[in-house]
Formats: sequence, C-alpha cells, structure tokens
Amino acid sequence: MGSTTLRIGRLAIYLAWTMALMPVQALGLALGCAWVRRFPCFYHRWCCRILGLRVRRIGEPTSTRPVLFAANHTSYADITVLGALLPVSFIAKSEVARWPLFGWLARLQRSVFVDRDPRSTAAQRDAVSERLAAGEALVLFPEGTSDDGNRVLPFKSALFGAAQSTAIAGGVTVQPLSISYTRLNGMPIGRRYRPLFAWYGDMSMAPHLWTWLGLGTIEVVVEFHPPTSLAQCGSRKALAQYCQTRVAGGLANALSGNRRPFETADRPARDAFPSQAPAPAAERALG
Repeated sequence: MGSTTLRIGRLAIYLAWTMALMPVQALGLALGCAWVRRFPCFYHRWCCRILGLRVRRIGEPTSTRPVLFAANHTSYADITVLGALLPVSFIAKSEVARWPLFGWLARLQRSVFVDRDPRSTAAQRDAVSERLAAGEALVLFPEGTSDDGNRVLPFKSALFGAAQSTAIAGGVTVQPLSISYTRLNGMPIGRRYRPLFAWYGDMSMAPHLWTWLGLGTIEVVVEFHPPTSLAQCGSRKALAQYCQTRVAGGLANALSGNRRPFETADRPARDAFPSQAPAPAAERALG
C-alpha cells in the first residue's frame, strides 16, 4: 500500500534535514544557549511538512510554567506533532535512549528517561520534579505504552506525583491533551485502517514506518483541554482520572467528527501551520 517513490523521497529529505540540524542543537546545548528549548519546534514543523502531517489544533496550550502536559500515545509520530506545537521535552521510556537516531533526537530534545520499574518510581518522580522546578514544560504519556488509536488506555498515576513537589512555588499546572489521527488524503480513517498509523503491541517499527511513509497526507487533530492542578483534583489518582476522561473524550470526538458547542466559536479547530499548502479539495469538502 502506498507509493514507493513517495517513501524514498520523504525518507531522503527527512534524513538530510535531520542530519543538518542535529549538530546545531548539539552545539546550542553544549554552549548553554537559551534558544535550544524552541529550536526543536522549528525542526519538527518542517518534519511535519516533509512527512505529510497536517496538524489541526483545538484550544490553546497554557502559557503557565511549569507545566505537565498529559497526552495519549498512539505513534512515534506523536513526538513530531507535539514537538512542532510546543517547546517541550518528553518523558520517555529508558529504552528509547538506546534507539539509533530516535534516541539521539530524544537526547537532543532533553528528554527525561524513566524505566517504569515500580521500584524506581520515587527516583523517576524526583527526576521529573527537578525539571519542573526549573520552570520547564514536559509531556507525559500516562498510558505507559502506545495505544491502538481507537481508545485511550488507563492512565497510570505514579508520575503525576511529580506535580506535588513542595519545591515548586505555586504548584504545577497539568494540562491534558488528546492527539487523534483522523483522515488520510481528506477521507476519514476507519477502525480497519487505523493500525497503519498507530504503532502498538509487538509491531516492528521499520516495516510500519516504511508503510506509513508512503500513505499520503495525514490529518492529525490535537485538542488542548482545560488545565488543572493536583491541588484542585485532590490526589494524583483523581488527577490521572481527570486527564484520562478529557483525553478519551477528545479522541472520541475527533474520530467521530463530532464538535462540542464551545469548539465552534471559542475553541475553533485551526491549522497549526497555516503556511502549509492548501488541503486537497476532497479534504476541504469533508472538513
């Protein structure tokens, strides 16, 4: 399925773009430059264009810092999509650090690596708390793994404990966000074809990525839900449930095409990167 020519072209341009910019970010990190927090946004936005990801945003990310964004996790493409929208670092599984290329990119974006071992929960929470205490923005995938793109898995509450650090004056803002892969070349993606975009279970990355690269233009809807805090929710389990409920609702609405009343006026969906080429006629008709 898909075009081999498109795959090769996208892969070649992506690798050339990535190899050209990796030394720039590495140098900025070595010199302690302030712009290294925002430079990945520039990189990821062009990656979205190269890879055919058309991002539509609903709502606004909070400007409060520190902030912990809690998102569902469907694919490795989530990193590119969210990295294009937000100047953030990611909380990633420790094995990601050992991956070729993607591990290097994760390090350059100053990711926090956690091993998910219950015996290490306190140490991992403290590592996240330290970064939040420095006033940073982090993305947490509370499911602990990637999902199938059709539903949200239960959110684990352990790392939400980082939001209760007494070292952070004023507390930590927590904002749930949902990411949904909704259309291919302007047509809705049904349950049958969602595994073409969702990477989960025992899928091998290389063949999955090769198929995905040749599929055309993919619409991704990212919805930012109302922010909260641990103090407002009362406990980390309640905080995890708050985030899971809103993320699951956002995913369900995006996949079904439903729009809530407040999205039509106060929170309209919009192209995240309006300088991209216009959508195909079929996509405009369906949008």
